[in-house]
Amino acid sequence: MIDFVEGTLAYLDTDFVVVEAGGIGYRLFCPNPYHFVRFEGARTKLYTHHHVREDAILLYGFPTREERDLFRKLLDVSGIGPKGGLAILAAATPEQIVMAVQQENVAYLTKFPGIGKKTAQRLILDLKDKLTAFTPSAFQTVAATELKAGETAASALQEAVDALEALGYSDLEIQKVRGTLSEAAKNGEGVEQLIKQGLALFMRG
Repeated sequence: MIDFVEGTLAYLDTDFVVVEAGGIGYRLFCPNPYHFVRFEGARTKLYTHHHVREDAILLYGFPTREERDLFRKLLDVSGIGPKGGLAILAAATPEQIVMAVQQENVAYLTKFPGIGKKTAQRLILDLKDKLTAFTPSAFQTVAATELKAGETAASALQEAVDALEALGYSDLEIQKVRGTLSEAAKNGEGVEQLIKQGLALFMRG
């Protein structure tokens, strides 16, 4: 079992980063690879989840153990696979996700890509009593504030995505820039700014 990979961040792509350690390049699928762009060429450490299926052996990488552990909790929920877990973590902070589950906020959870009402309800049912370790009481006020901000960011991101779709961009094209737009939304960018940023990214190819 590989618990973490530490080495030089060689390069990144739309859904993974490659960390070189001991002469080997480890491809690590991440919620938002562009989070690591500032570390490109520098030494970094990612905590990993090793996933084995019939046709592939995959590594998923996270900046903290807490985020990695939350990803594993999400995989325990029926209907959520690795891609779904990454999409959820790309759209919100761990604190926002945990608070939404504990508050049974179905409306917030259904804003995540691929999460419908039934999956959101199952997520709450399966995880509500298993996430207490992720939200110490000292941080609950902060988490509640972040949840409110996260709701605004998720709403802005979805409106921007809908607008880009209306302009004729395909789902595949939008998925390539979604991570960057999600980070911008979390940083307070509004719908208009997100649309402009998306169009600029499309023009760059």
